[in-house]
Amino acid sequence: MSNQPLIMVDGLAKTFILHNADGATIPVFEGLRLEVAPGECVVLAGESGVGKSTLMRSIYGNYLPSRGAVRVLHDGAYVDITRAPPHQVLDVRRRTLGYVSQFLRVIPRISTLQLVMEPLLENGAGPQEARERAEHLLGALRLPKAHWDLPPATFSGGEQQRVNIARSFIRNYPVLLLDEPTASLDAENRAIVVQLVKQALGNGAAMIGIFHDRDVRDAVATKLFSVSEYKAAA
Repeated sequence: MSNQPLIMVDGLAKTFILHNADGATIPVFEGLRLEVAPGECVVLAGESGVGKSTLMRSIYGNYLPSRGAVRVLHDGAYVDITRAPPHQVLDVRRRTLGYVSQFLRVIPRISTLQLVMEPLLENGAGPQEARERAEHLLGALRLPKAHWDLPPATFSGGEQQRVNIARSFIRNYPVLLLDEPTASLDAENRAIVVQLVKQALGNGAAMIGIFHDRDVRDAVATKLFSVSEYKAAA
């Protein structure tokens, strides 16, 4: 397994500008540097409000940083998410950079099984392979089979989160961002997610995560990264 970083965050800064409050600014962090190699799970540490989720969204491209770069190794070359055109960012997300959040954003009337199969189908897998993999993951996460043909919009929070986890782990993403993926899960399902994370790490994935559950954090973290050290001056 190569030790070449799969993701490099270099000199990242983020300040929010409140346009409806006379342009008031809220600095979050500045000068942040982070590298993650294959097989590493870097868990973000720091008190609530220090910018952990802001950092994750900046890495994924949902937030535009004020300064700095976020480079993801994609097709053998680094792509700077902060400067890449939208179509390239979408391609990186589709094939390289996965995101597991607490919340599931679903299209109405699509069945749970179809929703979980989609990432594999979009990357060229056959329908049978995608279906078998989706059924395996949904079964492993203990989502009742009676739910598989239903749209997940009416599921409980914990059930929706399991669908989200299955959808995110159905592909072997080289880089995964984990934003509280076990927050609404019971102990048995948390243990299953830990197994999925460890399996992905063993396959060479690079991960950055936020875990408020200490047992889960301790089980998957290869190192802790203090976001507080990069807190911007107010």
